[in-house]
Amino acid sequence: MKKYRPTTKSRRMTSHVEFRKFVTTDEPLKSLTRGFRRANGRNNSGIITTRHKGGGHKRLYREIDFMFEKKNIPFFVKTVEYDPNRSGFIGLVAYKDGERRYMLLPKTARVGDSFLVSDNAPVTPGNRLPLKNIPVGTFVYNVELKSGGGARVARSGGNYVEVTAKEGGYVDIKLPSTEVRKVPENAWATVGEVSNDENRLTNLGKAGRSRWLGIRPTVRGTAMNPVDHPHGGGEGRQGRGRRRAISTYGKPTGKGQKSRRAKKYSNKFIVRRRKVGKK
Repeated sequence: MKKYRPTTKSRRMTSHVEFRKFVTTDEPLKSLTRGFRRANGRNNSGIITTRHKGGGHKRLYREIDFMFEKKNIPFFVKTVEYDPNRSGFIGLVAYKDGERRYMLLPKTARVGDSFLVSDNAPVTPGNRLPLKNIPVGTFVYNVELKSGGGARVARSGGNYVEVTAKEGGYVDIKLPSTEVRKVPENAWATVGEVSNDENRLTNLGKAGRSRWLGIRPTVRGTAMNPVDHPHGGGEGRQGRGRRRAISTYGKPTGKGQKSRRAKKYSNKFIVRRRKVGKK
């Protein structure tokens, strides 16, 4: 991590990843990039559905391969690059047949490393194979929830999923949230951990850097008026006046409260719920 001398108030606690130690180029491959309009927390009607999002620096989108439909063809890493749209490092990889793609790199990946997507690939970091062929206790990322559905789980910097058990055509995996879930044994996963695990140690240092990232300010409900939030109002500092903390929309929030729908379709695949509240 790179830290600064406290020359200003915002510099005092600022820290970020030393990208020069990992990234090998700052120019993405033009044919694999495109412009896009960020949702900024709004739906197709322009209504805010996720608060505290908006603004931020303009970004160029890198088309990442999360489907991995090219199998049994080795590929090697040509570059390690920074992607403003995700916390892990990405790499430009070249297949033996000449095709080039962007992929989310494992923690140990370096330029020149060779990987393989195959049913009988070695169980080494960076290789991708079905969960039924991965031993119990192995760390994996880019995990599918169904075969051929593309990587959905464990894609953030430093994240991984642990294979904990196999039974009845399903594999139990322990997610970063501590939830244990069943996934079909023919779903695919990449061995290893996502790169850039130091990302969680980043300290933005000042409010302005949050705004550059598209993160808008968060105001406490107790600091608002009653018309703006259920926790608002009162003379001076007041308690919330209710048993459960709720959002501005009246839904339970924070403090380890359960907000999952009771009839969610995937409930039957959950072996153990995530541990909520104070860690």
